[in-house]
Amino acid sequence: MKTLVYIDHFKGAVQPSSWEALGVAKKFGSAVAVVFGENANDVAKSAFEYGADEVFVADDSALKDYQAETYASTLSALASTLNPNLILFPTTARTRELAAMSAVDLNTNVMTDLTGLEANGDSFVATRPIYESKLFEKVTCSGKPVIATLRGRAFPKPNQETGKSGTINKVDAKGEAKSTVEGYSASESAVNLGDAGIIVSGGRGVSNNPSLTPPAGLDEKQAEIWRAQQGFALVTDLAKVLGGAVGASRAAVDAGYIPYSHQVGQTGKVVAPDLYIANGISGAIQHLVGMRNAKVIVAINKDADAPIFKAARFGVVGDLFQILPALTEAFKKKLGK
Repeated sequence: MKTLVYIDHFKGAVQPSSWEALGVAKKFGSAVAVVFGENANDVAKSAFEYGADEVFVADDSALKDYQAETYASTLSALASTLNPNLILFPTTARTRELAAMSAVDLNTNVMTDLTGLEANGDSFVATRPIYESKLFEKVTCSGKPVIATLRGRAFPKPNQETGKSGTINKVDAKGEAKSTVEGYSASESAVNLGDAGIIVSGGRGVSNNPSLTPPAGLDEKQAEIWRAQQGFALVTDLAKVLGGAVGASRAAVDAGYIPYSHQVGQTGKVVAPDLYIANGISGAIQHLVGMRNAKVIVAINKDADAPIFKAARFGVVGDLFQILPALTEAFKKKLGK
């Protein structure tokens, strides 16, 4: 059985869940990696180390930046030539689009955000969450090829075999761009929430430190945001010590405390880290939907009745402005930082 795996990356920085998809492909038989865009050759070399049996690269100027029409046309043309049983994508914002467009081009089925996938003869049986992850359904999909996107951190990452290599096959870009997308560069220090193993998040509660006196001249809203920035500095300090990412609730984002790129929840990022620490977050259902699949949830809140405690394995009822600095110092000593 042959499986194509689309390796999602940004200028050579690979989404780790792409390697997880390669591991799933190897379970079924031959794993063929597909890499498009800038720095594709470097990514292709890494694909062999994570289990690819063969790699196809398209790196001409038409594919330098992600563009849905040309990427989908190029991938569909390659799939028509190789005739795979299955095409796998990691689940990201752009692969949702790319998988759907490729399915239209190939006149086939697509299953999204899977947490499990098994072969059953010529068909595939997929597991995916429904009803805000309260239930899981099994879906049988047939046809050739079947297209699926896999939820990040739902599948094991294969071991890297450093130095493993193979032949890189070049393919030409197909199709024509019908639209132009303006892009901007995000902070190089930003951590992708979807792939983070540890996330430390803050809610509106991070702005409620009564011991802080804002600088003179700030109006009420400016003073609130200033307090929140001091609170998120504590969140960030702990995240840095733990090697994690900084998340936030929708309420904190809507209040202007932190950019949307940090938002966890139904209207932000759905995450599944090994550890999720929620600080000053009450636990609205839309936030719980985004982080309830974390392996361990720790909640810190002064309100003992906050809904977040029902989702947490460990809870601390207390002042986060005292607890966070103490935790940070304790982890520094424990980790030798």
